Amino acid sequence: MKSKSTKEGAEKEIKNFFKTMNNKNVKDIKKIKRLAMKHNIKLGNFRKKFCKKCYNPLKGKTRINKGFKTIECSECGYKNRWKMD
Repeated sequence: MKSKSTKEGAEKEIKNFFKTMNNKNVKDIKKIKRLAMKHNIKLGNFRKKFCKKCYNPLKGKTRINKGFKTIECSECGYKNRWKMD
């Protein structure tokens, strides 16, 4: 039988995943996001490390305008926007 994972175990797994973010693919990012949703864990600033649309690691043009930071995904061209803190 498969052992059930706890919320604390899931949080550790998510933090370890984002510490070693380099060379991660879309499948891994979707898996971690699904794990966070299952245990009702907020990703916080980790969600800014991947594209909202295609889930690829976020790289591309960065712009700051009127209190918003916009990063255009180099893979799909989607513009990810966040309010500046």
